[in-house]
Amino acid sequence: MQLEDLGYCAKGEGGAFAEGGAARDRRRAAVNTHGGLLSFGSSGGINHAIEAIRQVRHEGGARQVKDAEVALATNVSAVASNHSIAIFGRD
Repeated sequence: MQLEDLGYCAKGEGGAFAEGGAARDRRRAAVNTHGGLLSFGSSGGINHAIEAIRQVRHEGGARQVKDAEVALATNVSAVASNHSIAIFGRD
């Protein structure tokens, strides 16, 4: 749903977008480069921001998105109804 809300694809097409490989195609949408909520991000939204900053600093190691200049980090809490979005960029 976040991919749809952010305009990466049309409403109702998020599943097909991700299933079709676009979420793994780092030229289209480098999604969850740190593993997302199923891995590294499970301790909360700050880890999403940290990974985004690492990407724009080109400190992502094996996860690095080539030539990353801008990173978007989002967090949606199903428990507390908290939502956040941050955009980080290189100067």
